[in-house]
Amino acid sequence: MIDTRLLKNEERAIFTLRALYNKYGYLPFKMSKFEEYDIYVRNKDFLVSDSVITFNDTNGKLLALKPDVTLSIIKNTTDKAGCKDKVYYNENVYRVSPKTHQFKEIMQTGLECIGDIDEYDVFEAVYLASKSLDTVSPDFVLDISHMGIISAILDEACDSLCFKKEALRLIAERNIHETEALCREFGIDEESKNAICSFVNMYGTVDAVLPELDKLCVSERAKKELGDLRSLCALISKTEYKNNIHIDFSVLNDMSYYNGIVFKGFLKGIPEGVLSGGRYDKLIERMGRKSGAIGFALYLDLLEELNTEKRLYDVDTLIIYDDTVGADKIADTVAELTKNGLRVSCQKAIPEKLRYKEKVNLCKEGR
Repeated sequence: MIDTRLLKNEERAIFTLRALYNKYGYLPFKMSKFEEYDIYVRNKDFLVSDSVITFNDTNGKLLALKPDVTLSIIKNTTDKAGCKDKVYYNENVYRVSPKTHQFKEIMQTGLECIGDIDEYDVFEAVYLASKSLDTVSPDFVLDISHMGIISAILDEACDSLCFKKEALRLIAERNIHETEALCREFGIDEESKNAICSFVNMYGTVDAVLPELDKLCVSERAKKELGDLRSLCALISKTEYKNNIHIDFSVLNDMSYYNGIVFKGFLKGIPEGVLSGGRYDKLIERMGRKSGAIGFALYLDLLEELNTEKRLYDVDTLIIYDDTVGADKIADTVAELTKNGLRVSCQKAIPEKLRYKEKVNLCKEGR
């Protein structure tokens, strides 16, 4: 039996989440470190970082050190009416860090549900995202929004793809002044401009935000997308996480890939999002498939930033022995100490940087 208290935050998360995802019917997925570069270059905008480490294989084929897991999972699933591929993973990906601007190995765990997606599958993904955050720390928030709603409002306001991309960026940055200026630049009418700008500061509980959205979603398309969000919120309200989930329209993704619910998770003590996910049917469609898809990833490397109690000692007991001490005596001493839950290190000399609580000297001369 593994004592999870002795594990690091990220190790404990992997251990616990594996059991959680299995419980909900998700099967393990393991990918190679290397993938054909072609799959990434065709979907470069989907990647968190567009920089990819590449090299030539012995046969001359261009390979990439994996920057993403989702694309590989899609490639290894097929469309089956009424069925879904439900998988989870623990993988290291290789991306440019926004902090250091250098390549970094990033450990992440997550899940993907690909196939005949329905209302329940969307709820399950959001619920498991919440449960994943709760596994790490109960002090979390999961912010959700809906790409379908914002896309409907932007499409009604203007046909320009340039306008819509820039509007999404400014809303995500909560930049009200630049959003207003952009609307003026593209000649957006006053009613549409007010609706678009309303999304900039739209944040709060489900009960507070849904009435605001009712006023904005006047077209049939927008009402339909709002109905999708409302159905999800109704299911969330019946769970233990109803107070942890907020609506926040600064949580947005590329309209070319995402089409429904998108979400981002935050833990107290970490300044950036540690979990992100959403529904990405449009990516599936771009890859020549008819399935729907939803999933999320939890970035385990960020969990190191959690304020956890640091150990004062590397081991509880340092055992010092020399060639006069028999191996049986050392073994008996270690067995007795570890049986009582102590951490033990056996050494012939005291390591320079080893922190220990007490020392047991087995040497005959007591030195």
